[in-house]
Amino acid sequence: MNVVFVEPAFPSNQREFVRGLQAVGARVHGVGERPYEWLDEELRSWLTDYVQIGSVTDTTALRQAVEHYQSRVWVDRLEATIESHILPTAEVREACGIPGTSRRTAWLCRDKPSMKHALAAAGVPTAATTAASTTEEITDFVARIGYPVIIKPRSGAGAQGTTKINNDTELATAIEALGDADEVAVEEFVEGHEGFYDTLSVDGTAAHDFVCHYYPNVLEAMRTRWISPQFVSTNEVDAVGAYAQLKELGHRVNEVLGIGTSATHMEWFIGDRGLRFSEVGCRPSGVGAWDLYARGNEMDVYRGWAHAIVRGSSDQVSTRRFAAGMIALRPESDGVISGYSGVDEIWNRYGEWVIDDHFPAPGTGTQPVEAGYMANAWVRMKHPSYDTLRGMLDDVGRTVRVHAA
Repeated sequence: MNVVFVEPAFPSNQREFVRGLQAVGARVHGVGERPYEWLDEELRSWLTDYVQIGSVTDTTALRQAVEHYQSRVWVDRLEATIESHILPTAEVREACGIPGTSRRTAWLCRDKPSMKHALAAAGVPTAATTAASTTEEITDFVARIGYPVIIKPRSGAGAQGTTKINNDTELATAIEALGDADEVAVEEFVEGHEGFYDTLSVDGTAAHDFVCHYYPNVLEAMRTRWISPQFVSTNEVDAVGAYAQLKELGHRVNEVLGIGTSATHMEWFIGDRGLRFSEVGCRPSGVGAWDLYARGNEMDVYRGWAHAIVRGSSDQVSTRRFAAGMIALRPESDGVISGYSGVDEIWNRYGEWVIDDHFPAPGTGTQPVEAGYMANAWVRMKHPSYDTLRGMLDDVGRTVRVHAA
């Protein structure tokens, strides 16, 4: 099978999808923004060939690259795994007659108001939402729904560009900050615990699924420096009956949006109003979550994805042996990292359960809090007990300090 894979080099874990495809026998034809000479030798060895273009989100340039390959070989699949690449890849896929995720599905997974309207019409519980491009449209929605609400880009991922609005003063400030921005999504703010449900789906059914919990919720984590936020993948997905409702919700979302053979990443809330859908992407989750799934389940999840793409099934088994999670460690201030404290203490206590860690060298410039979970220092750990792992990660957050000047 000939698979055209979009942007094999960046971010760094993109190479794992290429490795997986090559491992299951596919010939991988890369399209990326970097010169071929910049790719390392190992990555080049997994690629059958490679075309460089200016931007992989430029549908004209991407289509030309795909048609170049089609003039030489039969292209069976065209795949992308990064949020911003999914829609342009789907558009080119349809234009070039290649099977896979449709433009409609990619659009619904990218445009938040359209996504939620489609799911609400099908009876999926979700927050009220609207697309708005004027002050009047925003204020009319708020008057109807009430505070709090959130405002975010229609095509944003996660908490990027998201603002929580609690009163008229904050709303006026947010509207002024929008300026001449395009349409935004305005949503009812749903109180409750937040997590995500990820799958590797084949023909719309989860061949593998994984559940993660956020501590605290993403919006708070991405706005508050002193918090060392975590997300933790549970190994109790099949053992705890309460997750059955989440599995059913994920299946229903796939069905309504037409997601077939694809990785999926679905955000959810649960609180006083029950389980609510938040949003979904027909792509893998980010921030290294798939690496946690691989270690926690003793499987090669990237190869499982590749096997699904190439052969229509997964050749992997999820053992559910370990819960696995990561904790982000923020610098005490913006500036330059001057050192760390508590790292040796943590390694002495929990070294056997540490998967890996990342501590930028002293002298490295800090990244802002809103840059995300892996922007500065972090530690990833596993343990057979979910509750024990949560306690260990809490201890890391209390003990390790990232000093900056």
